[in-house]
Amino acid sequence: MTMTCVPGNLMDRLRGAGLRPTRQRIALARLLFEDGDRHLTAEQLHTMALTADIRVSLATVYNTLHQFTDAGLLREIVVDSGRSYFDTNTSDHHHFFYERSGRLEDIPFGQVQLTAVPQAPEGTSIRRVDVVVRVDG
Repeated sequence: MTMTCVPGNLMDRLRGAGLRPTRQRIALARLLFEDGDRHLTAEQLHTMALTADIRVSLATVYNTLHQFTDAGLLREIVVDSGRSYFDTNTSDHHHFFYERSGRLEDIPFGQVQLTAVPQAPEGTSIRRVDVVVRVDG
């Protein structure tokens, strides 16, 4: 299910996810969800917020992104130890990562087929499988 939001239901969507719709959460949610599915880093969202004259710290952006992720509104895609993207499309899907440009792009559904997944270690369960295909570009 894609979590594309329209401004009229942002407050309901936040409340439905168990989050209090604060001014900053609503402002950041508008930036995240108003243009459909996409992948953003915290730094990109922070820059967008400043450009839109939304006064918010980078720490608040990180906290909000992690709160939205924990609430199921976003997916975090870790491409390396120092870089994460936040995906507004929360459905199960995989990604191309363009190493030169740093762009992350959805792989069309059905183009990655997993034939086997290892057993989860004892006492754990597999939550999700993320495939990130690294390409030049």
